[in-house]
Amino acid sequence: MIPSDIIEQYSPSKIELAKDTFIFQEGDQARFYYQIISGGVKMININEEGKEFVQGTFQDEQSFGEPPLFHDARYPASAKTEKASILYKLGKEKLFLLLKEYPEVHLTFTSMLSKRLMYKSMIMKEISSHDARHRLLTFFDHLKAEYGQVNTPFHIKLTRQQLSNLLGIRVETVIRTVKTLADSGEIKLEGRKILR
Repeated sequence: MIPSDIIEQYSPSKIELAKDTFIFQEGDQARFYYQIISGGVKMININEEGKEFVQGTFQDEQSFGEPPLFHDARYPASAKTEKASILYKLGKEKLFLLLKEYPEVHLTFTSMLSKRLMYKSMIMKEISSHDARHRLLTFFDHLKAEYGQVNTPFHIKLTRQQLSNLLGIRVETVIRTVKTLADSGEIKLEGRKILR
């Protein structure tokens, strides 16, 4: 997101975290900007029965949890590593100074936040009004567009459980629907890999 040569001018901490480590919890006050150097992070809510609902997943060079920084709010979800990860951790004041001093980064940042808002709107619409088949295909097409592979086969690098958590579908339904989509030729399966 923010080029490493720019972010490092503002003396961020580099933190190394093991898999399944919470970075912050839902309800914590937002005070830091986080960007993944390597690894993976998921933003989650956990219901009263302990079931996770995944709000989003983030990989190398992506940031997460920024919106509350802009209006002194608390985090609406928790952030947890999906694998061993190394992150930049930059104080809120330093982030705002960086954005003022690098307007091109600020514009890229604003664009990224807008894309995330559009994604959230799409997911809410899918969850509220469409069946599992439609949800999965729409989500796969969103990923293809996000990674610029609209016209080429795209490997969906998410497990069936991750798809279940992201789209609010029972994992058994994801498994059954993925097989149906493969049988109809709308996706391809190579072992456990999903290609769209």
